[in-house]
Amino acid sequence: MSQDKIEVKQLDKKASRTTHKQSGDRFNPSNRIYVRESKGSYQKLRRYGGWFLLILFAGLPWIRYGDRQAILLDIGQQQFNFFGTTLYPQDLTLLALLFVIAAFALFFITTFLGRVWCGYLCPQTVWTFMYIWFEEKLEGSANKRRKQDEGKLTANLALRKTAKHIAWWLIALITGFTFVGYFTPINQLVVQFFTLDAGFWPIFWVLFFAVCTYGNAGWMRSIMCIHMCPYARFQSAMFDKDTFIVGYNRTRGEQRGPRSRKADPKTLGLGDCIDCDLCVQVCPTGIDIRDGLQYECINCGACIDACDNTMDRMGYDKGLISYTTEHQLSGNKTQVLRPKLLGYGAILLIMIGLFFTQVANVDPAGLSVLRDRNQLSHINNAGEIANTYTLKIINKTQQPQQYQLSVTGLTEPTWYGKQVVTVNPGEVLSLPMSLGVAPENLSSPVAKIQFILSGTNDFQIAVESRFIKKL
Repeated sequence: MSQDKIEVKQLDKKASRTTHKQSGDRFNPSNRIYVRESKGSYQKLRRYGGWFLLILFAGLPWIRYGDRQAILLDIGQQQFNFFGTTLYPQDLTLLALLFVIAAFALFFITTFLGRVWCGYLCPQTVWTFMYIWFEEKLEGSANKRRKQDEGKLTANLALRKTAKHIAWWLIALITGFTFVGYFTPINQLVVQFFTLDAGFWPIFWVLFFAVCTYGNAGWMRSIMCIHMCPYARFQSAMFDKDTFIVGYNRTRGEQRGPRSRKADPKTLGLGDCIDCDLCVQVCPTGIDIRDGLQYECINCGACIDACDNTMDRMGYDKGLISYTTEHQLSGNKTQVLRPKLLGYGAILLIMIGLFFTQVANVDPAGLSVLRDRNQLSHINNAGEIANTYTLKIINKTQQPQQYQLSVTGLTEPTWYGKQVVTVNPGEVLSLPMSLGVAPENLSSPVAKIQFILSGTNDFQIAVESRFIKKL
């Protein structure tokens, strides 16, 4: 076995305590996990980070830039507006580069810090913890919710559950509006949705994403992480024994057992773990981190905060559960800078450099040339051999632009059509025109030519085409 691989530990299912002292199998989707509230530095970081991302997600579609929405991915018009820049399908290599950057950033972070994306930044985690917060405020703590669900449904409980689901649905609808608002003007969407003037598809997608949000964050929760998310399955390919994970120090913690605060654990033959099970009760995926590294762990640090609070109350040193590495847990030194991590980092930097290079070189306009395929050439009224073209000019800026058109590759050509045009922001101007050349100025049946589009600030685009002499 490679030294970089993490050893797989087979657990005795009877000895494993992973269900909040509940009966049943945690891998069974029908078993509900009642997540206990956890307080501590990592949970503050996760909570503040989650609120920041939520505000960013909800606020960006409402930002205006000039007379339009600052970020609008208008698929119908095939225009993707990012503040002062408009991208078109021919610029989508930038999107491909963004996906590559995101992939290698994920590989780099996972190799270095494990599944911190899942624990702190993943939308599934952010929305799930937000839904749990409403659940705690309206129905009570985890133990109270468990007892209530095991008992009879009272009028008071039904009222509180109704309020919870109303709050969940409101969040789900806001999420649906916001997501669809990145693809259609959000201010119009909100008004037209409630007046039923939005049309079938906008209403459908708002409700679709609302239902998905409500189902995923309200009901499925850890089922998504354990049973459906592919990331949990292939993350082991990026892990090694120097990857920072949430780990339990068995050497310090075992033998587990309850004791009074004043008792000396060494006299009792016990380790620092008092077997309070709080680390299990706060885990959103229902695992016991004391059983070792498991693919369900999302590195959210909830068990670390719970354990640190317990250690503090007992007067023990914190860090029984901590962000650590397999090497550190086995008493060896962690090697942070290692070939795999450096390789991912190097590729990530190269991709970021390519992305910004392409962004800097994005043309503020576009030009495409279509020849008339119905007639290769003809003789015009001036006795010239003429070819007909359609020029399509795209203004990618947010201001009206004036462009100058010209052609190279022909001797004394005559331009029939406009050579100076004004194009509005985001407009695709279709310009029919033709070129005429005296027969004696054509030395070959087919001549390579270039149409030149010139703008302000010495901007210029050249597009190659053909001029055909044969009639």
